[in-house]
Amino acid sequence: MSASLSRPRVGVWLIGARGSVATTVVTGCAAIAAGLHPPTGMVTETSAFTDSGLPALSGLVFGGHDTLDCPLPKRAETLTAGGVLPPGVATAVAAELATADREIRPGGPTPGDTRSDAELITAFADDIRDFVHRHELERAVVVNVASTEPASLGPDAPLPASTLYALAAMRAGCPYVNFTPSEGMHHPVAAREAERSGLPYAGRDGKTGQTLLRAVLGPMFAQRALNVRAWSGTNLLGGGDGAALADPAAAAAKNAGKERVLADTLGTLPEGEVHIDDVPALGDWKTAWDHIAFDGFLGTRMILQTIWQGCDSALAAPLVLDLARLTARAHEAGLTGPLGELGFYFKDPVGEGPASLGEQYAALTGLGERLRLAGGAVEGAADRDAGHRESAAEAVAQGADPRESAAGERP
Repeated sequence: MSASLSRPRVGVWLIGARGSVATTVVTGCAAIAAGLHPPTGMVTETSAFTDSGLPALSGLVFGGHDTLDCPLPKRAETLTAGGVLPPGVATAVAAELATADREIRPGGPTPGDTRSDAELITAFADDIRDFVHRHELERAVVVNVASTEPASLGPDAPLPASTLYALAAMRAGCPYVNFTPSEGMHHPVAAREAERSGLPYAGRDGKTGQTLLRAVLGPMFAQRALNVRAWSGTNLLGGGDGAALADPAAAAAKNAGKERVLADTLGTLPEGEVHIDDVPALGDWKTAWDHIAFDGFLGTRMILQTIWQGCDSALAAPLVLDLARLTARAHEAGLTGPLGELGFYFKDPVGEGPASLGEQYAALTGLGERLRLAGGAVEGAADRDAGHRESAAEAVAQGADPRESAAGERP
């Protein structure tokens, strides 16, 4: 493996910790660490990151929040029956799954929950701090892999759950990664606190299938000076995401990232929409179809169609592991603010960066080199981390309305 096995342990706190993606992440990490399977799909296990000082997979400790009560070993059995996990793997790592499951705490808000936003943030942050303390972890990264939530209803509405978790992560002194289209750190309240906290963060909406292809094909059309007249698509998916995206508001949040990739790579947004259909029988599998109408030389009209069929959790899990390792190492090296170099993994990335997948990969490997060169500065960064954790805890106005700024002003 690319990381030294002697490095301190790092926590990965998963929001939606009993979902399909999280279960595949925990199972896959344990299987790879045990040598049962190769790290296929993990960019951080390629030669570009050999000396970047990333935490070892065997040193990752998992926990998280969820509103579901299905234990991880049982969830892994279901994913095995559905063909998501290979036969025998969940059984081989049953002890690791049970250990992670014991670290999952009740999430929220749930129906009938009377706690205020501030009380929920405090409770979530306390859970994360307790996790780090009990396991004597060097640091922890909070990663949101929960189902997509509808867009926020406005500044006076209750904070969305993803933002509550983002604020809790900062209060606990932990970097935050939003792998979902949910608002998370994009909410104005969280964005302000992120700037004050000095913590690194990344997101949003993991780029696993249809948009991955768009990030490759969009630049191709632009670079070959071909005029794209229309770009339409359809997604068929089941599982938790299929049910969540049946909500038009949640689907709109998802599609915004897909459209952004086309606008950024083509320079304009062509006609066409993406439709998302919930097909429960598909389970964790999805099919994405794109129909691209374009003009060639002398206006000759042509068509390109693509079909992407894949397993959502198996596509997402290696990216989540990559992001947890890279973000933890960035934190260790003293990097702060939005990690734009991680745009390679996202539909709607934070910070500044290119939209083309090739250019995003170059930026990502550049980050790997930067982390390698930061090796000598890590000891000093550890002291800064302690300061960041303390200042972050104060910055999120403990016990107060999280909408209040440090100066006591409303957003």
